[in-house]
Amino acid sequence: MRTLFLDYETVSNGDLDTSRLEQAAPDIRFYPLTADKEIMERISDARIVLLNKIMLTRERLEAAQKLQLIALAGTGTDSVDLAAAAERGIAVCNVRGYCTVSVVQHAWAMILSLTQHLSQYTRLATDGSWVQNEKYAVLAHPIRELSGRVLGIVGWGTLGRGVAAVGEAFGMRTLVCNRPGTPSEPGRVTLDELLATADIVSLHCPSTPATRGLIGTRELALMKPDALLINTARGALVDGAALARALSEGRLAGAGIDVLPQEPPTDGDPLLDPGIPNLILTPHIAWAAREARQRCIDDMAENIADFLRGGRRGRVI
Repeated sequence: MRTLFLDYETVSNGDLDTSRLEQAAPDIRFYPLTADKEIMERISDARIVLLNKIMLTRERLEAAQKLQLIALAGTGTDSVDLAAAAERGIAVCNVRGYCTVSVVQHAWAMILSLTQHLSQYTRLATDGSWVQNEKYAVLAHPIRELSGRVLGIVGWGTLGRGVAAVGEAFGMRTLVCNRPGTPSEPGRVTLDELLATADIVSLHCPSTPATRGLIGTRELALMKPDALLINTARGALVDGAALARALSEGRLAGAGIDVLPQEPPTDGDPLLDPGIPNLILTPHIAWAAREARQRCIDDMAENIADFLRGGRRGRVI
């Protein structure tokens, strides 16, 4: 048996314990990274392949004649041609729920930073403004209490529920919408109603044909001008150009964005403009707490061990 982790450096900087992976697959070899030109050669005689960011296309899968299992370091499956894997009889498994605490923490870090205007007030405290004009320095940006306000959740899964639980601890009221492309459920509202009512809108749904471009010019216009938009889900959910315009024109109070349609944004992105006000943009790190990454590789180990026993733990196909 030959087991490879093709891009281990994308989940660890040397701070994780790999003992469970090594126990599940004693022959495992960890490659820090794998260049595109090296992929086919490396997987040509592999039985099990672990990966995070590497793309396994149909062509690459067809070259991997011995491949039986692909173990993904995450929930998303976009990096694998699932149809080609199914045709070849290659099992694919992912990990779920490993980063809930980390993502919820990151979403609320952005919400609180935007609500309290932390970066702006840090500047006013250190650039001399506080000394020169105390009234201006203290009241320059509107700070609101969250208690009594409405938190709108789009995507009522584990992550959405986790963010809502923290909001309730702050005294917020949770509003949940029917996600486009899914059946209506009692107690939920339409997306338009949620956008028009919520003081904070937090996205937690997958990228599907029904949700791509979910928040664009029309949807942003429905939101309150003092509302916040948070996206720790998928970059394709939000029209970046429309969001940049709304923030620059003062039609939205702020946004916290952890994901972009292309990552890293080698072809550029409208949200990379440093002049956009009240925008917190992070490089897809909501999942990256060390504890979450450790759970991730431990879950991968469990998936591999279960597969070798004939089970279907974590299986996508």
